[in-house]
Amino acid sequence: MRKFLIATVLSLLVSYRLDAGNEFCGIRNVAFQNGESVTFKVFYTLAGMYIGAGEANFLVNLTKLNGNTVYHVVGDGKTYSFYDSFFKVRDRYESYIDTGSLQPYRFIRNVYEGGYTKFQTVNFDHAANKAISNDGVFNVPNCVQDVISSIYYARNIDFNKYKVGDKIPFSMFLDNETYNLYIRYLGKETIKTKYGKFRAIKFKPLLVKGTIFEGGEKMVVWVSDDGNKIPLRVESPISVGSIKVDMMSYRNLRYPLSSLIGVR
Repeated sequence: MRKFLIATVLSLLVSYRLDAGNEFCGIRNVAFQNGESVTFKVFYTLAGMYIGAGEANFLVNLTKLNGNTVYHVVGDGKTYSFYDSFFKVRDRYESYIDTGSLQPYRFIRNVYEGGYTKFQTVNFDHAANKAISNDGVFNVPNCVQDVISSIYYARNIDFNKYKVGDKIPFSMFLDNETYNLYIRYLGKETIKTKYGKFRAIKFKPLLVKGTIFEGGEKMVVWVSDDGNKIPLRVESPISVGSIKVDMMSYRNLRYPLSSLIGVR
């Protein structure tokens, strides 16, 4: 299963579109801060049994890039040692994000997934609407995101502005392509996770059919119904069985995790 771990988490957490005239172009960060760290556990489900396959951590730090202060977000993922003999994963994704506009300046992907390796750097020229990668120069729309920056960008959406069933469009550049998709807002509900019980915001991302995921709106995502909007749980069928991703720990959130109403 190529792209099983951190790419799975990333694919689960966001897949959406942003048009040039979209109202979210130029959104400001009110959700996360320097030093935030969130860890997720990935479970593989087959015949009703949950098997912990690995984990992924996302860390935010302030740094300098070309003289500008930026958020440097790093996503690290790995399979657990017992799972390595089946499908070893060591993934690292990085994004350098403008602190004002939340647009990405640079995206780095360095992955090892069951013998498959890939290293790619993408630099974004937003003035020219270009993405410059190891493979060439590509046209991109205004306000395009990379796979990491889009997660943090989406955490700043005010879901209270939407009705159940509304689509929220975004665009994301990955593997030298721009994906024009959306998330569909499903409302709010209380959920129980491996960490605890939460008030949550629920939505479904529209996915492109690939080697693991079926296309369409079969994936469900829950994020915390508070100022942080951190992902809490993701569930999706895959080609064989299904997977579940749960938030397991966090540090240095911008706000108290007020959506938590009971710890396991």
